[in-house]
Amino acid sequence: MAVIRTHVLVISAAAFLAGCSFTTDALWPSLSGEDPKANGQPARPAQQRAEIPPSAGEIQSMDAADAPPHLGSTNFVPPQVTPGTPTGTFVGQKVGMLRGELQRMQAEIGQQNQQLQGIRRETSGHSQGYHSTIATINSRLQVGTTPGNPVLVQQWNAAQSQLARIDGDIAQMNSLANNVAGSSTMSSYLLETTRAAYGLSGAIEEDHRQLAILEDEVNRTVVLIERLLNELSEDINRQTTYVSNERANLTALSLAIKNGELMGSSLASRGLYSGAGAAASDPQLASRAGPVANGATRRPLVVIRFDRANVEYKQALYNAVNQALQRRPQSGFDLVAVAPNQGSPAQVSVASNRSKRNAEDVLRSLSEMGLPLDRVRLSAMVSNQADSNEVHIYVR
Repeated sequence: MAVIRTHVLVISAAAFLAGCSFTTDALWPSLSGEDPKANGQPARPAQQRAEIPPSAGEIQSMDAADAPPHLGSTNFVPPQVTPGTPTGTFVGQKVGMLRGELQRMQAEIGQQNQQLQGIRRETSGHSQGYHSTIATINSRLQVGTTPGNPVLVQQWNAAQSQLARIDGDIAQMNSLANNVAGSSTMSSYLLETTRAAYGLSGAIEEDHRQLAILEDEVNRTVVLIERLLNELSEDINRQTTYVSNERANLTALSLAIKNGELMGSSLASRGLYSGAGAAASDPQLASRAGPVANGATRRPLVVIRFDRANVEYKQALYNAVNQALQRRPQSGFDLVAVAPNQGSPAQVSVASNRSKRNAEDVLRSLSEMGLPLDRVRLSAMVSNQADSNEVHIYVR
């Protein structure tokens, strides 16, 4: 069997022209219009492929974007409770009872503060261990390694376990937040009760003086608890978002380990580096006119020709989609399976089915890279000019 050359062609996302949209989002809708090849235009000469790894600046940019979020650093120490002297009145006894309640509540807040500081130390340690493992994997991938390197697979599993520990830290934070919320409710009740004590009869001036001091200390404790709860909630929100993004990054990293080359962070979790276009940086990628429909022309971001087995397209695909999302983070993508209209109807049907399977493989690769599938629309068409099965990707 003759060996047929494969071309993966891409143009920069900035160059594409606004074009037609598909009339339906159903799976594998049929598209009408001209063929994806530029009619009457000679094919560009084949270019020799050269591997261009991410630059040091790009790697540093990715590391900075994936750094663990900042945790709060406030140490929430309750204020001291001013001791009082018995006055012998009913109101004086009430003030003494309220003072005891405040002391018990402050002791509880002190324990919650110690628990918070401990969780923060554990979370910081777990994050450092996780990022140390990820940095080791990325360094190995940057210089190149064998596909599916078992050492990197083992390190990836370790990173996944370390990320699970951070997830456990978040669970502890949530439990602590519930306890602090209970203390907040109690402090509000104590403040209302203290203020209501001013209306009790039978008090002397000393009772009201001690009551005013107690009210001020309860008020400061209420503010302290609110600050603790707010800072704890911010920590929980940041850590939850961070863990979610890192899970997507681990999925993308597993694909990089499978291929034995560094690709970058998940497409779902970060803005991507700016600079020269991905299409211009990879000689395997070239400009090409896209299909015509509804009277408007669109140029594909990526054209992948499946004219032989095991087409290497993932790194070029990642770079191109990466670049498109960097320029317009809200972009969606149309993924079109193109089959050649050659031979008998049965042969065309077989080619169409193969083209659809190729498109599904590309869609799966995009998912592994972290691109949300709700941003991708799938469709299919038959071309009179196509020589082999192709997959086109358009930015919308």
